[in-house]
Amino acid sequence: MNERILQQCEELMKKGSTSFHKAFNVLPSPRREAVHVIYAFCRLIDDSVDEPENSPYSIHELKAHFTALEQAEGHFIWPALRWLFSSFPQLQHEPFHLQMEGQLRDLTVTEYETMEDLEGYCYLVAGTVGEMLLPVLRDDQSEAARTAGISLGIGMQLVNIIRDVGEDLRRGRRYVPLEVMNKHGYSQQELEAGIVNQQFTAVLQELRAEALVWFQRGLEQVETYPPESGLAIELAASFYAAILDAVEANGYDVFRQRSYVSDETKLQLFKRTLVRYTGNSAVVV
Repeated sequence: MNERILQQCEELMKKGSTSFHKAFNVLPSPRREAVHVIYAFCRLIDDSVDEPENSPYSIHELKAHFTALEQAEGHFIWPALRWLFSSFPQLQHEPFHLQMEGQLRDLTVTEYETMEDLEGYCYLVAGTVGEMLLPVLRDDQSEAARTAGISLGIGMQLVNIIRDVGEDLRRGRRYVPLEVMNKHGYSQQELEAGIVNQQFTAVLQELRAEALVWFQRGLEQVETYPPESGLAIELAASFYAAILDAVEANGYDVFRQRSYVSDETKLQLFKRTLVRYTGNSAVVV
């Protein structure tokens, strides 16, 4: 495998998510490079729907090339994916197809009525990533670990939805379920006006509680992973959960400011998690 191709995948991951890059950088090779490839392809899928004008492919072109992967050329992702599947033969194509189906849904479904509907979407676009990562992060294919990986992905997607309410509205999408808004007396008109009040705060707090339940389920099997993989999973989860604290610190105003986790906070989380695995936090990130 051309080392430059794998480096390009890593660069895409570093550009798209410093949190994920830092979390999974603790993995040994080739697990680390495999995560870079999975992230890079998922990023291309996401961008093909959210930023089609800046994407090298449409979602339909990605589907076609992935279906004929052995013949696909024209971008570093195709030889990278061929390397990924040959290096990790237990990895299935199905989660990747489901991921693309989930992203395609964004082109036709722009509003969600119930939490059940939303969680089904979250499985397609994020729970599937847990399924992709399973054969890369561990050698056995534990069903319990698969379920946990899916749960963690769903929790992370709920965090994305909380953080990106305003950004998604500008794209004409409402992921916040109408049943949750109705429950707390918050209207579609108030949402479109970007009103942050007690009712809206209650809506986001309910979504936050749901996300944390999925996080808890997602970490139930973490001790059964190889130590480096378990560390990476816990780091990714802690970085993502910290976004919820940042949303709270911003007064739940997800319309006018994007909540992010500072490098200092990430370093503290890194050290706190690392010390539980090694007894030593004196590591440079």
